Amino acid sequence: MTNAIAGISDHAGWAVVVCVANGKVINRRRIELLGPGLPSLPYHHDAQGLPTDEAEALIERVRQSAALFAANTLAALPANVKAIAIRKRPPLPATVAERIADYWAQTRADGVMYRDVLAEAAQARGWSVVEYEVKTVFQEAAQALGIDDIFPRLGEIGKALGPPRQKDHRLAAAAAMAASKS
Repeated sequence: MTNAIAGISDHAGWAVVVCVANGKVINRRRIELLGPGLPSLPYHHDAQGLPTDEAEALIERVRQSAALFAANTLAALPANVKAIAIRKRPPLPATVAERIADYWAQTRADGVMYRDVLAEAAQARGWSVVEYEVKTVFQEAAQALGIDDIFPRLGEIGKALGPPRQKDHRLAAAAAMAASKS
């Protein structure tokens, strides 16, 4: 069985996962990363204006939920998945208080938190973690497959899989394909 890579396109509390082996999609799914009643953007919205200790507690509850969902989700992927590809994580200030106080950081901290828990869950399974840049991943996927243009291939994959075939599916598939060269 050939090793597969799970490409992930994350959002606020959910993500699209596309598993690729030998340039072919073998699995795709939308995953939830949060339990009910938890805010999806705690840094950017819900922790704003809270006392520091309450903001930290809220963000930690969200992080713990996301970590549990990420671990369960990765455990449910096909057995031949051995790596994940996630969007690059920019460096952020060290503390919750600093992240909340800095607008640039607060707008990125939630996404980084979700990518962090996915990376930690993958590493706990012994999988590799590859980071990708959205601006270059499609070209890198084409290079990994030895073709000039990845978009016709992604279109063929989408037709074969049927709806939904959204931008997130193309991005996650391209990330997995590009990561196959890493």
